[in-house]
Amino acid sequence: MHTLAEGLRLPTNGLDYAILAIYFVVVLGIGFMARASVRTSLDFFLSGRSLPAWVTGLAFVAANLGATEILGMAATGAQYGVAVVHWYWIGAIPAMVFLGLVMMPFYYRSKVRSVPEFLLQRFDRSAHLLSSVLFAFAAILIAGVNLYALSIVVEALLGWPQWVAIVVAGLFVLVYITIGGLSSAIYNEVLQFFVILAALIPLTVLGLKRVGGWDAMSDSLTKQHGGDFMTAWGGTGIGDPNPLGANWLTIILGLGFVLSFGYWTTNFAEVQRALSAKNLSAAKRTPLIAAFPKIFIVFAVMIPGLVAAVIVPKIGTPDSDLTYNDAIPLLMQELLPNGVLGIAVTGLLAAFMAGMAANVSSFNTVFTTDIWQRYVVKDRPDTYYLRFGRLITAIGVLASIGTAFIAASFSNIMSYLQTLFSFFNVPMFVVFIIGMFWKRASMKSGVWGLVAGTAAAMINYFWIYKGGIIDIPSDQGANFVSAIVGFVAGAVVMVVVTLFTAPKPEAELAGLVYGTESPSPDEELEEADRAWYRKPALLGWGSIVLAAACYIPYSF
Repeated sequence: MHTLAEGLRLPTNGLDYAILAIYFVVVLGIGFMARASVRTSLDFFLSGRSLPAWVTGLAFVAANLGATEILGMAATGAQYGVAVVHWYWIGAIPAMVFLGLVMMPFYYRSKVRSVPEFLLQRFDRSAHLLSSVLFAFAAILIAGVNLYALSIVVEALLGWPQWVAIVVAGLFVLVYITIGGLSSAIYNEVLQFFVILAALIPLTVLGLKRVGGWDAMSDSLTKQHGGDFMTAWGGTGIGDPNPLGANWLTIILGLGFVLSFGYWTTNFAEVQRALSAKNLSAAKRTPLIAAFPKIFIVFAVMIPGLVAAVIVPKIGTPDSDLTYNDAIPLLMQELLPNGVLGIAVTGLLAAFMAGMAANVSSFNTVFTTDIWQRYVVKDRPDTYYLRFGRLITAIGVLASIGTAFIAASFSNIMSYLQTLFSFFNVPMFVVFIIGMFWKRASMKSGVWGLVAGTAAAMINYFWIYKGGIIDIPSDQGANFVSAIVGFVAGAVVMVVVTLFTAPKPEAELAGLVYGTESPSPDEELEEADRAWYRKPALLGWGSIVLAAACYIPYSF
């Protein structure tokens, strides 16, 4: 990702900086208020499992409103057009509904504190340790992406040097997470959700007004880029050339199934929000509540990208000094008056801090509970792990500052993130899905499935794609293929290993495999579960209908 164009420095004034300062004061205030509720390690890592569904639901979607959502998806809209909807209506909503209705009961009833801990219960210690290490490593890399993207925006919009922006933002996130733990992160994410919308909605409305409305924008872009630019599926036939470098099969299998289900169902930065809910019913509703705004957020990030492509027809080409990543800052400079500009800048900073906080808070949980407490320093008082959780949070933030400079070496942060997901989330997903639905899957198959899936995805990307053995038109297309290869390799290896190794005793699978009952169900959770299915017309089935309806607009 290139630095934003020098000419995009915004005319910020005292009012804009005042709005920014007020936001920072409120965020720190929430952190200090949340501190009063942190008495145990469970309070610090999972908010004591006490939060209502609407809070965890908004935090769930806000945790994903980071670098890819704001800059990356607007850039994708400017570059590829309406095809950006694939990342939402195929690449998010179905997986979020699946997480809520199918997977959350397994996570929540098992009372695990993290996603890797579930693998310990279903498989063995080796699968647990490997998944913990892989997840902790990926969380730090992804937090670094958000920090790097934040630094680019701050450097271009406010004039701060990039390294100063990285350090200041990292230390600010460190303060409010260390003070208040996950509760601080989640309540701040709820605030950040509304601040982000307050930034994006004016850009979308004023942008459409500037170009004469949707029809006028559509006509202009069709003349510039052809008819496929304003349709989601145009040019995606197998063998047909298109800028995305992917056909309908790799979009559906690579993005719609493997990458999206791998991310939304096993990425602990998201699942952790649902695990902090007060009961099973609230945990199930968390991703379903999040799915509603997710359906419509695509318009708030796609339309600014399309508008930027109209205002600057040559954006992203060698004939222009603006890259696709400049779409959002360009509209902020062109359209927003002071005051609203301050809200927009605050919204961008909030988006990147939400993404970073989500990954840092999930990192400190996994490292403390799954690695340190389980394998390094065991059987200490709870206060010890609470103190260590705060310490490892500081270490995680410092490591994220380092990985922010690794992200700087990649030309496109969204492609970089998708690459990380294909390496780390997809292998974990295949192990989860087979272990959860196939009772015979053996204890040793988990770790070998993780190894095979990760190795296959990396080999496909670095050797087959980067080495030019197979010609794949783009990094995005290569990520879709790597995800499919990693999933298939992990599944095949799990089946083969299972045939030659012993299964887990059936008595130990209760509540961990689909169709089995928990040996000692909690009465409150059992009642919440019954209440949920007695009312199928409520949020769960509503989300399924909305997810299905998302495919209808693909005709435009």
